[in-house]
Amino acid sequence: MARIGLFFDRQAEFDCWFNQNNIFERYLIEVLEHARVPYQLIDDISAFKTVDLLIVGFSNEDKDTKKALMKYATSGGIVISYGGLDFLCQDLGCTKMSTMDTGYADLMKYLDQENPLRFLQAHPWKNISSDAVRVYGELKSDTQQAAALLQIPMGDGHFDRWAVNIPSTIVSLQQGTKPIIEDGIPASDGTANIDEGILKADDGFELDWGVDREFTETGMPYFSIPYADLWREAIIGHLIRRALDKGLTLPVIEYWPAEVNHVALISFDSDMNINQAAEVTLQVLKEEDVQTTWCMIAPGFSSEIYKKAKANGHELAFHFNALDAEEGVWSETAFNEQLEWLKKEIGEKNLTSNKNHYTRFEGWGELFQWCEKNGIKADQTRGPSKKGNVGFLFGTCHPFFPISMSDEKNRFYDVLEIGFLTQDMNHPSLADTTIIEPFLEKVKRVNGVGHFLFHQYHVYHLPEVKNALVQFIREAKSKGFTFWTSKQINDWERARRQLTIFISGGLKVISDIEMPDIKVWIPASDIDSEDELVYKFGLAGKRKILSVQLNKVGL
Repeated sequence: MARIGLFFDRQAEFDCWFNQNNIFERYLIEVLEHARVPYQLIDDISAFKTVDLLIVGFSNEDKDTKKALMKYATSGGIVISYGGLDFLCQDLGCTKMSTMDTGYADLMKYLDQENPLRFLQAHPWKNISSDAVRVYGELKSDTQQAAALLQIPMGDGHFDRWAVNIPSTIVSLQQGTKPIIEDGIPASDGTANIDEGILKADDGFELDWGVDREFTETGMPYFSIPYADLWREAIIGHLIRRALDKGLTLPVIEYWPAEVNHVALISFDSDMNINQAAEVTLQVLKEEDVQTTWCMIAPGFSSEIYKKAKANGHELAFHFNALDAEEGVWSETAFNEQLEWLKKEIGEKNLTSNKNHYTRFEGWGELFQWCEKNGIKADQTRGPSKKGNVGFLFGTCHPFFPISMSDEKNRFYDVLEIGFLTQDMNHPSLADTTIIEPFLEKVKRVNGVGHFLFHQYHVYHLPEVKNALVQFIREAKSKGFTFWTSKQINDWERARRQLTIFISGGLKVISDIEMPDIKVWIPASDIDSEDELVYKFGLAGKRKILSVQLNKVGL
């Protein structure tokens, strides 16, 4: 199995943070952790020789680092960079091109991506000295074209340099490029007036209203491509290919347990808090046999509703209200007071999940800090608030741990973000049910979470919304989706990250806790005609169901 090293020079990081600059390259840690790709963090150049593939996350640009990288590659190693290594540009026979602003990367021939991927900035090189350099993919912006990936031979090894800083692009798509302090730019067609004077998650999105939306047969606009998830695949797919090139393998633990193919989540916001609406919604869910997450806002339902919801397997969660029009306040004190009220109201000491009312959001990490302090492990706030920006607004349908800014040394918040795709279909001011099919198909493509939001109030008052809820449940089930609550997703993702895969007398997976059987995908360089092939990252492979072994020896 390929040994992957991820290099972050500690002194270089501290110098960068001291100057109040972000190191979003650290998001590579989250990408590898979520994919469960085995790797080791390296902070000293002397450890390069212990790995087969070396990802340079962030480093000093001094002569010792240059010498160590050149020696590593010359000796047969593969150095990988995402938009960096400019201090080696001339040594590698290249020249720097102009920085490219927002554009699209065509990786279809290399990684079998169906669509060009949006990037927010690129720092391309041009090969000027060697015919042996391999060029993969193409970047296009309004003013420039360049190679997406250069594979530059050096002795017995290579330097693989992506022009796009992929981890930073993923962060920017998922969390924005700056703190939210003002309204976003609305859609020119009037379908998404996000400039209504309310700070929300979608005020900080980084997609293009014209290029990145498609329309259903009834004219419903939606953001159609999970760019961040596909960039994650680009990172992992490239690593797998380079491992295979060295005669090594890189198995991947799949995202869900062996008995689960795809996951859907329904969350409800209790706005208006009508008990009869809750009763009707509970009955619909009971008839359709699904468990959901109920985000509760003051003054809440009756105690009998809570008892019924819990008895039927639904999760009770928090719905923080910071909406000025409802006398809400964006503050840690308000968050704490509302949460304490809810705990007493429902008789729970600990809650797992939160979603902010009206997707209210300010700044960068304040909400996640408040969640951490109160033991809230999962948040659902990042989703669309308007008819015209439903879909993959933040480029992802995967649960992920957000990254902080430089003032917190770009640490990861201990809060799993599980964003949603749309809300209350068939509501007069929102999208209709023609979005169900494309949303579920794209979720299946990247195997994330199909999270749809509803309100009990609309299910009760609008038969069309109730019908949309039922249609979504039935269509998702017909496509092989299993419905989980936010708590179930959170608990599984955290447990899954304790899995370790290794090869010792065969492929094995261990964990410190009891786990169900899991699926492992193994890229196959030698394909037997009798093998049942499963294609991922544009590569053929084999899927195995493995029992997780309890780690009793501290491996």
